[in-house]
Amino acid sequence: MLDWLTAAARARPDHPAVEADGQAITFAELDERAGRRARSLAGAGVQEGDRVAVTHPPGLAFAEILHGLPRLGAAIEPAAPRDPPLPAVGEVATDADLLTDIDPDAVHSVIRTSGTTGEAKAVQLTFANHAASTAASADALGVDSADRWLCPLPPHHVGGMAVLVRCAINHTTAVLHGGFDVSRVKDELEGGGITLASLVPTMLVRLRDAGLRRTPGLRAIALGGGPIPAGLLEWAADTGIPVVPVYGMTETCSQVVAGSPGRPLQGAELRIAPNGEILVRGPMVAPGEVTADGWLHTGDLGRLDDDGLLHVDGRLKDMIVTGGENVAPLEVEQVLMAHPAVADAGVAGLPDREWGEAVTAFVVLREPIAAGELLAWSRERLEAFKAPKTVHVVDSLPRNAGGKLLRDRL
Repeated sequence: MLDWLTAAARARPDHPAVEADGQAITFAELDERAGRRARSLAGAGVQEGDRVAVTHPPGLAFAEILHGLPRLGAAIEPAAPRDPPLPAVGEVATDADLLTDIDPDAVHSVIRTSGTTGEAKAVQLTFANHAASTAASADALGVDSADRWLCPLPPHHVGGMAVLVRCAINHTTAVLHGGFDVSRVKDELEGGGITLASLVPTMLVRLRDAGLRRTPGLRAIALGGGPIPAGLLEWAADTGIPVVPVYGMTETCSQVVAGSPGRPLQGAELRIAPNGEILVRGPMVAPGEVTADGWLHTGDLGRLDDDGLLHVDGRLKDMIVTGGENVAPLEVEQVLMAHPAVADAGVAGLPDREWGEAVTAFVVLREPIAAGELLAWSRERLEAFKAPKTVHVVDSLPRNAGGKLLRDRL
C-alpha cells in the first residue's frame, strides 16, 4: 500500500491539504514537511516498531508527525494536551531511509478509549482499519474533490484523528481548529466554505443556542460521540442544517452506523447479543478487540427493528437496577432534555436503602424551574419506576474532551 500522503502529493500537489494555525499548506508542502519531521524523529531515536506519544494540539505540527511516523515504521499515540508534557523532539537531521510503502496490517495509531465507564485502554488501529473506515464513511457521506472537512475535535479522540486520515486518503482538505470555539465554528459553517463537519452533540447544542441558522455549501455534519438530546435533530431539520447521526467507537475507527436509527456502513455487520449488547464486525474493527466469537463486544445496549435499523439504548454498564427493574439512563435523559428549560441532563443510579439504586437526575437549566416540575414532567412520560426520585440542579455536567458524559462523576 502506498503511503497515503505520498499518493495525495502525487495526485494533487497544489491542493490544500490542511488549514490550521492561521495558514494553509498544500499536499506537496505537507509531504515535504512530513519527510523532514520523520528524519528529525529518527535523529531523536525513533525506530521502526516504536509507539510515539504526541501531545501537540490539532494543527500543522500534529499533521506532520501523523504522516511522518509511518515513514519510520512507527505508530502514533495521541495524548491529551493536558497530559504531562513529554521531552521535546530534537531537530537533529538524519539520512535515515524513509518508507513510502506501508504494510496494511501494521499498526498505524494507538488510541486510548475515553474511559467513561472504567479505566481507559489502548486500541491499536491498523492502516487497513483506517482505509476501510474511510471507504465506509465516503460511501455514507460522499466525497467531492472540493471537500473541506471542519474538525474542532481533539486528535487524541478517534473522531479527531479520523478527519486528518480520511482527507489524506481522499485527497481533500482538513480544516482544523485547536479547540471548540462556538463563534469561530459558527462563522465557518455560515461562511459557505465548509462541506463536511464532525461535531459531538454538545457542540451542536451550543451552535443552536448561539443562533446558527444557515450553512450554505454544507453537505453533512457527522454527529456522534454521545447521545443526541431530544429535539436537536428536529431543530436541525426545521432549520435546513444537514445532520447525519453516526454511531461508532475507537475500536471501529469511529463511524460504523449512520442515521438514528441507523444502518451499518459499508462492510460493517451488526448483531444483538442475548443480553442486548451490540456486537460489530468488519474490516474497520481493530484486530486486537475481536473476541473468540469473531465479534467486537461494544458494551452498548441496542436493538434492531424490523427494517434492520439500529436503535442505541445506552451503555450496558450504565444500566440502573431499581427495585428489581432495569432502567437505561439514556431514556430518562432524553425525556428531561425534551423540557424547554433543560439545557443538559445526566442520570445515574445512586445507592438507596429501599430501592437498591435510586434513579437520580442532574440537570443544567436554561431558565429557572422548580425541581418538582421536572419530576412531574418525567412521571407523565415514563413508567413510574423509570422516573427520577430526585433532581439536582448543577452548573455543568462532567464531560470529557469528546463531549461524553462521565457518568461515574455524577
